[in-house]
Amino acid sequence: MKQIQKGFTLIELMIVVAIIGILAAVAIPAYQDYVIKAKLSKVQSTLDPVKLALAMYYQENGSFPAGTETALTVQAASAANGLFSSIGLANTPTLPAEVSTLVVDGTALSSVTLTLTVGAGKIKANTIDNLKVQIGGSATGTAVTWACIPAGTTITESLALKYFGC
Repeated sequence: MKQIQKGFTLIELMIVVAIIGILAAVAIPAYQDYVIKAKLSKVQSTLDPVKLALAMYYQENGSFPAGTETALTVQAASAANGLFSSIGLANTPTLPAEVSTLVVDGTALSSVTLTLTVGAGKIKANTIDNLKVQIGGSATGTAVTWACIPAGTTITESLALKYFGC
């Protein structure tokens, strides 16, 4: 009489392990890219109220506010002063941990520049960390358009396109 086979053969187990290895080799880099994009989308959502307030200020006054203002990650949410209060923000913007500073520079009056400095060790070492992202706003008629400004020590254009979509 034949005995009934119980369990799996070594070959069957090796095939399953190989399939899992192939899936992991594809999934892990994709997952890491999604984590980076999620962190950067949090950074972008922080900019939205500032961009909207600057666009509204331009439409009401015909120019951007004069001056420069800096928001820091470590500062507590406090009453806005200077440029932030002039554009209608009641509080200084609260920055996520991924950003160390946000500088709003409206000294040109016809355009405005938002400069984000990505914190050290917060997003992706040696690629994005400690770099600056400059987003420029310029007015054409009644609309304000925003675009990445790749220059100098700022984030490279390919990274800006890949992660910031601008």
